[in-house]
Amino acid sequence: MQKTTNTIARAAAALLACGAVGAQAQDGAPANPNELRAGVYFVHHAATADDLAGPFTPAGINLSVDNVSTLYLAYIRRFDAHWSVELAGGIPPETKTRGKGPAVVGSVPFDGQEVATAKWLSPSLLVDYTFLDASSAFRPYVGLGFNFTHFYELNSTAAGDAANGGPTKIRLTNSFGPAATVGLSYRITDQINVYGSFSVARVNSHYTSDTSGVTRETHIHFNPRAAVISVGYAF
Repeated sequence: MQKTTNTIARAAAALLACGAVGAQAQDGAPANPNELRAGVYFVHHAATADDLAGPFTPAGINLSVDNVSTLYLAYIRRFDAHWSVELAGGIPPETKTRGKGPAVVGSVPFDGQEVATAKWLSPSLLVDYTFLDASSAFRPYVGLGFNFTHFYELNSTAAGDAANGGPTKIRLTNSFGPAATVGLSYRITDQINVYGSFSVARVNSHYTSDTSGVTRETHIHFNPRAAVISVGYAF
């Protein structure tokens, strides 16, 4: 994991350096170097996890994560007609976690039940390269960078407490990993643009539950895939 992150870091640094060189070669900065974007995130979690491990835990206990939609917000700073930096995020959504495995744990329904909820703050910092000339109405772009995810307001539901054997506290560790995006912009005016994009990020977290001192653990790979539709205003 560390080796991959270091590789992405070097690649992002190289992209940023190339962008700075490209900007110096231009005749001044863009007329509207700043842009704010707003739209909708459609997030699909292709989540996988190790089976839950701990005392009094039946074999095959696992978790799945529901898809979610939320408000997308981003700030873009352009160096020139091609290179830019993007800080993207959104309103933290509540995400539902469901039991996956046996139909019942003891006599308690489990498979498909909503066992926990959580919110997550997940900004990404990307270096983007936009293709074609600035006069083109349609322009594809790609981006590479990093994602940071912080989980909070983690709660076990009544179904989760029942499956665990009592009131349960939940913890998910923060995640830091590579992120990438590919998209297409359409220029309406010099200041207004419409965007469609698809982003991926590596979000891994260690899950721990505590039920009256009985701890259970697993490692979750959230594998978020986000489609975004947004409108940008440049200034």
